[in-house]
Amino acid sequence: FCGECLQPCLQVPSPLCPLCRMPFDPKKVEKASSVEKQLLSYKAPCRGCSKKVTLAKMRSHVSSCTKVQEQMANCPKFVPVVPTSQPIPSNIPNRSTFVCPYCGARNLDQQELVKHCMENHCNNPNKVVCPVCSAMPWGDTSYKSANFFQHLLHRHKFSYDTFVDYRIDEEAALQAALALSLSEN
Repeated sequence: FCGECLQPCLQVPSPLCPLCRMPFDPKKVEKASSVEKQLLSYKAPCRGCSKKVTLAKMRSHVSSCTKVQEQMANCPKFVPVVPTSQPIPSNIPNRSTFVCPYCGARNLDQQELVKHCMENHCNNPNKVVCPVCSAMPWGDTSYKSANFFQHLLHRHKFSYDTFVDYRIDEEAALQAALALSLSEN
């Protein structure tokens, strides 16, 4: 893990691995010098200005690259292709926007929820139910995270929609993943 991803885990009394959730000793965290060396030596072109930048500095470069900022500003906003008179099905849960469990701010997508909570509520010690997890078919609407901020940072850096087919059950998803894995090797 990079330092930025591991840092929130180190700020709690009993750190848990962000991947497997097992306890670990922060004193035994080692720097992956071979990975660091690769990040410092490999260069790739910026997706905006095409300048070759080491991978170690790419994130910083992209965040300040004016070409990337222009591209992002010119991205088209979503609009339906054709207007519809069909009502939104009421039996499909909303997994696109969420309500802040602390202040009730509404219509936050997953990234906005993470940013909002980190900027406005990071010192709030109250245990809360994760609105993203509770919206999932397997979600427990009564489970309160022991460390909601660590949970947000490690569990919600990506959208479940990218990886989950909500139309199939867990066993079918496991079988599909196994079949895909076997076909790739």
